[in-house]
Amino acid sequence: MLFLVPTPIGNLEDISKRSLDVLAGADKIFCEDTRITKKLLTLLSQKYDIEFPCKDFISFHSHNEQNILNSIDKNEFASKNIVYVSDAGMPCISDPGASLVQFAYDNAIEVDVLPGANAVLGAYALSGFNMTEFTFFGFLDHKGTNRAKKLNQAMSNEFVSILYESPHRLLKLLEEIVKIDEAKELFLVKELTKMHQRSYKGASKELLDALKSENIKGEWVVVIKPVASKEGSPIELNDILALDLRPKSKAKLISKLTGRNTKEVYQEILDRIAQ
Repeated sequence: MLFLVPTPIGNLEDISKRSLDVLAGADKIFCEDTRITKKLLTLLSQKYDIEFPCKDFISFHSHNEQNILNSIDKNEFASKNIVYVSDAGMPCISDPGASLVQFAYDNAIEVDVLPGANAVLGAYALSGFNMTEFTFFGFLDHKGTNRAKKLNQAMSNEFVSILYESPHRLLKLLEEIVKIDEAKELFLVKELTKMHQRSYKGASKELLDALKSENIKGEWVVVIKPVASKEGSPIELNDILALDLRPKSKAKLISKLTGRNTKEVYQEILDRIAQ
């Protein structure tokens, strides 16, 4: 049987009793980084006076997963308690593990997941954005057209959008957001559950200016407020199209009313004019 066990993202006390029991009963532990997992188990053993007898640790990450999957003894995997942990948080959420889960399903091996610490849900709850739906984008590409495409999707999303970002690229991300919409409301939180956890909420331009002079070390979660629903936009578009304004001015006006991306609206106006 395969167990997916979430690990603390900063505070050791966030490990559950059930997770400790599963780790203590593991026959084999697959982990993103064996060094980090062994260090974690040492700390947990000292804190909770628990023995973790498993000595069989297998490194499993995006660079070696196919080779590891090809080497697995399916009978052993099915008959023993196999655990997968990522370095921190919930496996498979911007972390490796999904291919191991699929391997288990493909071979009729039972899989279970334990609840636990997760930065996405923590930031979503803290944001205060009153929406029941969100889109998780994980880490954007460092550069290129796909990064710009995904960021534009996040900025024009009708649902809350959530991104992960490193301290090295946080200011770059905020600069990119400001270029799209300097008034966009964001919620930022760094080092969730840790001693130096800090959160910030406000317009993207204000946050960019403020964070330029602050310590931004640590992992960040960026929560983007959704745009207004597009349900009313066709009527608003038709009304504004009738006004004696330049297409760009109409696009900016509709963008303010609906929260939609100005470039997207401008293109829609041009398309309607061309019809």
